[in-house]
Amino acid sequence: MKDDEKRFLIIDDEPDMCWALEQILKHNDIVSSTASNAGEALALLETNRFRFQMAFVDAKLPDIEGLELARLIRKNNPYIAIVMISGFFYKDGDEVKEALKDGTISAFIAKPFNNNEIIKLLSCC
Repeated sequence: MKDDEKRFLIIDDEPDMCWALEQILKHNDIVSSTASNAGEALALLETNRFRFQMAFVDAKLPDIEGLELARLIRKNNPYIAIVMISGFFYKDGDEVKEALKDGTISAFIAKPFNNNEIIKLLSCC
């Protein structure tokens, strides 16, 4: 990996969702890594410290809730932009509003999403 290369982490237990996000990122010259659960994600973050600029985190993972994972990521990686992606929560829901307000997450995207919603977020990193 080049030092100036953008690298994003996709954390979702749905392989099709990981694939879709990977394709969007790839077409925008961004390298991505995927994890299907929190354990895999935290291991990738630990071994690639300071390498990820953004993490897409599914709200419902098999081993932990997405917002709890976002808190763990934020605690150890305060520099990373965290985007919650969910078909379960809504942007105007209390939990999401609080997480946006306190900086746990940087943005929220509802599933199913429009590719342009993802592309718009890429400009921040």
